Formats: sequence, structure tokens, C-alpha cells
Amino acid sequence: MFVTPAFAQAAGAAPSMGATDLLVQFAPILLLVVIFWLLIFRPQQKRMKAHQTMLGSITRGDTIVTSGGIVGKVTKAIDGEDLEVEIAQGTRVKIARSGITDVRSKSTPVNDNKAS
Repeated sequence: MFVTPAFAQAAGAAPSMGATDLLVQFAPILLLVVIFWLLIFRPQQKRMKAHQTMLGSITRGDTIVTSGGIVGKVTKAIDGEDLEVEIAQGTRVKIARSGITDVRSKSTPVNDNKAS
């Protein structure tokens, strides 16, 4: 009574994916990659570079903080080597540069060649 005939779609070729269709599908993924790079990876790289410059500029007399929370004064600094740090009166320890998280105060350069 109320039945209407169903007509099948005309048989034709399968729809092909054009270059614009692929671009439209991958646009959100590309957008996410760009956002992640701008908001996460780039600032992290800047922080790492600043930290490496800080570690390279540590000199004798600087007050440093280690990753373990120990605060001390650098008594001996050799480029690319461990640092000798005085953590208490007469107590000196060797610390790797990579274990330093912060330089609290920069000292003025010490002149060991004083004119007499």
C-alpha cells in the first residue's frame, strides 16, 4: 500500500581522490604539527640552548645550585670538566657541570696576578 519502489544508484566508477581532497584530509594533522612545533618544541630548544650557555659560562666564585638542591661556591672551574664546589667551610666536592640547575650569583673576575 504505502510501499514505494527503491531505485538503485546508477552504477559508475568509484569516486577518485584528487589532490585537493587529500590536502583537505591532511590539513588538520599538518596544522597540529605546526602548533606543536611552535608551542612546545621551539621554546624547549631555546631553554636547552640557554642552559648550555649558562653551564659554559660558570667561573670561579659563582654561587651555584645543583640538581640535588645543594648550594655552594665554585672554587675551581676548568672548561668542559668537573667543578670543585665549596658547600661548607672547608668542605669541597666535585660536581659535574651537567648536575647544575642554576647560577645564583655571578662573581667578578678574580685577578690572581696582583701587582706588588
